Amino acid sequence: MSHPAIVLAMQPSRTEHVLPDEVLRRLDGIGRLLDAKPLQRFDDERARRLLAQAEILITGWGGPYAGTEMLTAAPHLKLIVHAAGTVKGVIDDAIFAAGIPVSHAAEANAVPVAEFTLAAIIFAGKRVFRFRDLYVADRNRDRTHSMQRQAIGNYRRTVGIVGASRIGRRVIELLKPFDYRLLLSDPTLDAVEAAGLGAVKVELDELMRQADIVSLHAPSLPSTQHMIDARRLSLMKDGATLINTARGILIDEAALLSVLKSGRIDAVIDVTDPEIPEPDSAFYDLPNVFLTPHIAGAVGLERARLGEMAADEVERFAAGRPLLYQIRRENLENIA
Repeated sequence: MSHPAIVLAMQPSRTEHVLPDEVLRRLDGIGRLLDAKPLQRFDDERARRLLAQAEILITGWGGPYAGTEMLTAAPHLKLIVHAAGTVKGVIDDAIFAAGIPVSHAAEANAVPVAEFTLAAIIFAGKRVFRFRDLYVADRNRDRTHSMQRQAIGNYRRTVGIVGASRIGRRVIELLKPFDYRLLLSDPTLDAVEAAGLGAVKVELDELMRQADIVSLHAPSLPSTQHMIDARRLSLMKDGATLINTARGILIDEAALLSVLKSGRIDAVIDVTDPEIPEPDSAFYDLPNVFLTPHIAGAVGLERARLGEMAADEVERFAAGRPLLYQIRRENLENIA
């Protein structure tokens, strides 16, 4: 495809750094960038004018829903590239039904999530947050000295990875240089495939029993909702840590809060359900919870990877080469 017409659709306030000037210039060299200012809706005069010419649509966080009305307004559309992670709730099934290829940058967003998880695992193993709290509270090292004699640290600890997703696999890869024993629970993999990744395949219950640190990387599906329930939480070792950088809905949060209030386990929680806990939620106050506001994914300068990956896909498409990150309609129900 020679110099395809390219249109952007995303919310600028949520996508700063995704399309820096150098990426915009690159896109304009690959094709014709009709307007460097992204569309924020598909039903106004500017949108109708741009969509009438659009051959490639690059979407992102906060962009308008790409459904049948957009499809009608863009009769020449040949590709949608989502410069973000999941396309669920963003791209209508009508797009796939029309045979328009859809690609995404979830692989780029997986990088910072895996890095965040690596840091969380290392800090959890070393009880960094507990050490910090005691040191700050006491202004001396009496209690922190005694903690150092406990069976903590990261040498020969067991880490359980729940879900061999793109992020789960990246986390396993990042953990290889360390002296961890890695367990993996994923119903789509057999023992040989898990071993090839560098982990031992176990059932989820066994992972919950054995792991010192459990890290969730499963997609949000009907079958995975509340997969970490009161029974499975009860299987965790005293002093173990649960890390969730996947989706809040994977955990029965009432059950989690109950066990956290007992002080029996710790948690590193980046995602919750609802997305923002109620103001009086114990997540904010419990000393054994490290709560962050869904920042494991790309923030700040990390977002540039999303735009670069989108530009790479546009370049491949324009050159007639296969897309690397195309989403197939039949795979939608199994992705995050």
